[in-house]
Amino acid sequence: MEKIKVLTVFGTRPEAIKMAPVLKALEGSQVFEPRLAVTAQHREMMDQVLDIFKVQADYDLDIMRPGQSLSSIMVRALSGLEEVIADFSPRLLLVHGDTATTFAGALAAYYHKLDIGHVEAGLRTYDKYQPFPEEINRHLTGVLADHHFAPTERAAANLREERIPPERIQVTGNTIIDALLDVVERPHEFNREELQEIDFQAGPVILMTAHRRENWGTPLEKICSGVRRLVEEISDLQVIYPLHANPILRDTVFTILGKHPRVHLIEPLDYLDFCHLMARATIVLTDSGGLQEEAPALDKPVLVMREKTERPEGLDAGTVRLVGTDENRIYSEVKALLENEEIYQAMASAPNPFGDGKAAQRICNYLESFYLCT
Repeated sequence: MEKIKVLTVFGTRPEAIKMAPVLKALEGSQVFEPRLAVTAQHREMMDQVLDIFKVQADYDLDIMRPGQSLSSIMVRALSGLEEVIADFSPRLLLVHGDTATTFAGALAAYYHKLDIGHVEAGLRTYDKYQPFPEEINRHLTGVLADHHFAPTERAAANLREERIPPERIQVTGNTIIDALLDVVERPHEFNREELQEIDFQAGPVILMTAHRRENWGTPLEKICSGVRRLVEEISDLQVIYPLHANPILRDTVFTILGKHPRVHLIEPLDYLDFCHLMARATIVLTDSGGLQEEAPALDKPVLVMREKTERPEGLDAGTVRLVGTDENRIYSEVKALLENEEIYQAMASAPNPFGDGKAAQRICNYLESFYLCT
């Protein structure tokens, strides 16, 4: 039997992490001939992940430019993928999640009448600016997709309400748990010198990330002010904040937090260091989407600095809590977790609703069954 050609497309570090297990599953299949095209929307951070999982791109569009806009990302990604599709002639194109690359990949596939598979489908806030631009990227990709791999039943229900045929929706769990469990089981000493010097036994440690566009400016100022109050009041508290490269964010963060000795503002970490840092942290304070899924797999409470989340399963399960960007609320919610063991354990011990580490194989099994029958 001639193998079915599958092109996977991604461009950012989170996509690379979540799609690496899928690529590995496809490579182990007797049904598919997989290839990978990367837009490199995030260059260095994405390359680190490919090295960790021993994944090599067959096509590298290298679209990253200083100060690139969303429009320019879309234009360069679409143009580059036109050439890749013409060269490889895949039957199926796989994209992940909600980035500009995700939508560009789905749109390029649609223009060529290819089948489209959407991994991590069905996440919704139903507010087109929360998060921006990810919410609209998800919706538009969902409209174009033929196969929808929902991480949870709630995400699948969203898709059914949008009149996606139920037989084209598969609840798989989230592939980020596959990747995370693989990595944290590996013995590891920190690569980054700053982390080697931190005494994780000296007191509680907050792992903090904040980078979303909707939090730029005043919201980030309030976030940092709340964290500053915490470290000034709790004498053994340490905060580790791997900073996003964006200078708009860095200026705000350094102005408010930069001179405190127990706030460690560090450069972005490779995935191995980041996962093992998360495993050693006490609390995760973030505006990220993926961390809402990852940290509960390691029994870490997650406080989400956003007003809405497209991952409400964590709220229902009790693994995450929305705290917004209000300085006083961030301060009080963190203090409650650190001072009340019952509150802390209720979050830390709640079952993670986002997967068991077998999502990638479920995706591959479904695709094998579908294409062997058509």
